[in-house]
Amino acid sequence: MSNANKVAIVTGASQGIGAEITRAFRAQGYRVVATARSIQQPDDPNVIAVAGDIVDRATAQRVVDAAIAKFGRIDTLVNNAGIFIAKPFTQYTQEDYATFLNVNLNGFFHVTQLAVEQMEKNKSGHIVNVTTSLVDHAVSGVPSVLASLTKGGLNAATKSLAIEYAKSGIRANAVSPGIIKSPMHAPETHEALGALHPMGHMGEMSDIVNAVLYLDSAPFVTGEILHVDGGQSAGH
Repeated sequence: MSNANKVAIVTGASQGIGAEITRAFRAQGYRVVATARSIQQPDDPNVIAVAGDIVDRATAQRVVDAAIAKFGRIDTLVNNAGIFIAKPFTQYTQEDYATFLNVNLNGFFHVTQLAVEQMEKNKSGHIVNVTTSLVDHAVSGVPSVLASLTKGGLNAATKSLAIEYAKSGIRANAVSPGIIKSPMHAPETHEALGALHPMGHMGEMSDIVNAVLYLDSAPFVTGEILHVDGGQSAGH
């Protein structure tokens, strides 16, 4: 199938990595349904913007319905929406905990379940989950229990989905970033954050985009957790 016929859904697509993934898919010829809580419809008939909170199943349903109504299929789902709050474990509040579960897990569950139902009809599809290398390599001074709890769940779910749907033509992979230069991190923090990586610098958003595009173009790769973290997951 040519890329011009492929359809991708990208969550958390209003800025940062999600926006860059959306642009990259369009450059490859994909048609895209982009969703985020606040997102504007671009001047591009091959991008449909769906505003809403992906933690709500109603939003996930609207996203999937828009893909089918406008483009007729779903080939790739990129679960990019997520949050990270660094706090000592005992300082996390009940609200923090609920927010992590909602965004990082519920946001994955609803849209993925609905998208896979559509992928099964075509006996093909690809799910990419954006997680974090902190799951595999905790960093002293970066308290991350709730990120590891929820994103680690996504890593495990990625492998489980890959095996469950391997014979159905549906693949599942994850991209596991280190710390990436994005709107999440102020420029004055870049030097200190870069030093947390063995390579001595932060990653670029293009590094994550390229990883997503690679996985989407690799039909024999499924169940992979692709670390894009400057060696962070390998150790120090």
